[in-house]
Amino acid sequence: MLNFTTRPEITGNFGVVTSTHWIASAVGMSILEKGGNAFDAAVATGFTLQVVEPHLNGPGGEVPIIFSKKNQLPKVICGQGVSPEKATIKYYNKLGLKVVPGSGLLAAVVPGAFDAWMLLLLNHGSMNLSEVLGPAISISEKGYPLVPNIINTIKSVKDLFLEDWKSSAEVYLPKDKLPNIGDFFSNKKMSGTYKKIVDQASSFSSNREKQIEKAREIWKSGFIAENIHNFCKNNYFIDTSDRKHNGILDGNDLAGWQAHEEKARSFKYKNYEVFKTDVWGQGPCFLQQLAILDNFDLSKFSENSPEFVHIITEATKLAFADREAFYGDPNFVNVPIDQLLSRKYNIERAKLINEKASLEVRPGEIKGFGGPVIVRKKGETEESNSKYDIGEPTVAKFDNLISNSNGQTKGDTTHFDIIDQWGNMVAATPSGGWLQSSPIIPDLGFCLSNRAQMFWLDPMSPASLAPKKRPRTTLSPSFAYKNEKPYMVFGTPGGDQQDQWSLHFFLRHIHFGLNLQEAIDAPGFSTFHFPNSFFPRETDLGSLFMENRFSPDTIEDLRNRGHNVTIEPDWSLGRMTAASINGNILKAAANPRFMQGYAIGR
Repeated sequence: MLNFTTRPEITGNFGVVTSTHWIASAVGMSILEKGGNAFDAAVATGFTLQVVEPHLNGPGGEVPIIFSKKNQLPKVICGQGVSPEKATIKYYNKLGLKVVPGSGLLAAVVPGAFDAWMLLLLNHGSMNLSEVLGPAISISEKGYPLVPNIINTIKSVKDLFLEDWKSSAEVYLPKDKLPNIGDFFSNKKMSGTYKKIVDQASSFSSNREKQIEKAREIWKSGFIAENIHNFCKNNYFIDTSDRKHNGILDGNDLAGWQAHEEKARSFKYKNYEVFKTDVWGQGPCFLQQLAILDNFDLSKFSENSPEFVHIITEATKLAFADREAFYGDPNFVNVPIDQLLSRKYNIERAKLINEKASLEVRPGEIKGFGGPVIVRKKGETEESNSKYDIGEPTVAKFDNLISNSNGQTKGDTTHFDIIDQWGNMVAATPSGGWLQSSPIIPDLGFCLSNRAQMFWLDPMSPASLAPKKRPRTTLSPSFAYKNEKPYMVFGTPGGDQQDQWSLHFFLRHIHFGLNLQEAIDAPGFSTFHFPNSFFPRETDLGSLFMENRFSPDTIEDLRNRGHNVTIEPDWSLGRMTAASINGNILKAAANPRFMQGYAIGR
């Protein structure tokens, strides 16, 4: 067993909050201390993350939320906005595009996070609008310390901001100067936007529920929608195509969409049951990996052995190949998810795993279902060579966090988990609308998501672009039962790695007895042996990225099996957080990598 940990596993019986930023964790805990429940704390934490991690998420982004009231089955709130009504493959093709740009206004979808938070607060929270938005407003107005990764992100797009995205420069490059690490940074335009929503909702009614509904209306058809409509229509900006485009998102798109609750998908593995989002996200990939791995006895290995890494990596390749062939918005695509998660199907999938690394993308065949898997090999994709190409929003490798010579940068995501004294549990993975995704809307102080880049411009793909369709998001919070009782919420940022790093954490915890912190601290690994969800949609066949903390013998063994191993720095892969409940004992842990995430509780 791994005995070393970077910090203690938090234990208490009142409440625990763990997130990718210490300020957000503190805000969430403060709400619990004031008598709020886990859902009140979740909303306050979510809005705070928009402020303190603007390079990872923002008000214009999206969020999937998985939650449970005590003794009730988990449910999902879909906060993934849809594509604009005008978004057709033909429209993009007429612009000479074969791939949706990775940045700019053409990649914008309906911002879904705000309405998702409001729905959670309305249906399950207890506090009013001003109480849960108050911390984010205060922090945005008074300032927060800039961590190194924010500086690196701003630095990498500095030229873009100064030359073209000038509204972004006004916010993030005060006096055209790059801020310094540790500077206290404020975004008074964003705080003003949220104060205006609170003021208008409070003036409308003194009733809590009516205030929340009014806030939702303001976002969908009030001054927020009006500003977004006019900004997209009247402005042209450079994107990853190295050309200027305006946006096609408009007020009607915002007015016609709202967040909703739905059932979670699940799979029983050993004495656990894991719950995820439906196939509009990659969440079921986690479940299918479990279904494949259920045919192996992982417990006979150790948590860092080459056999453990090899079998899991090969299972990942198979599950994600099926994601590419079958997954899409179920409102548009008939996905055979019951068969994909069936024992029978995955017995056959597991038989494809042998002692050697697969070097092909191998989706299964289900008659009458699925589409082509478009493999664009690494180095052969139609990437933009523009210095304004900001690339895909995920931390794939450590050096993605550092700006490189041509101005490219990679974004990422946030995550948090909360359990309160009553046994309410919630996990959420807010993302999108990061500062490098599109220009700041001047009167609002935030930018729009670029999640539309996840659509394919191939009509045969289940994830193809269509009007009012959800892009197949990578955002993937997790919920687990143990012995038929609610047990754990967990998750991580990381794009296509989310349902890899989360899986490794889960398996190390349940098979080898590592506590939450030990399982998070364990050496990370992941693969990109499938089409990437983000621009420029490349596939890195046979890839296996591993932290250098694995033993040389393990690394050599995996190379001998045929894996194309890339060694990453010691603490570079994964940003997990997790919280669990057993009786009235609560536990939580957070990722030490990049020195931002913290768990707190009592």
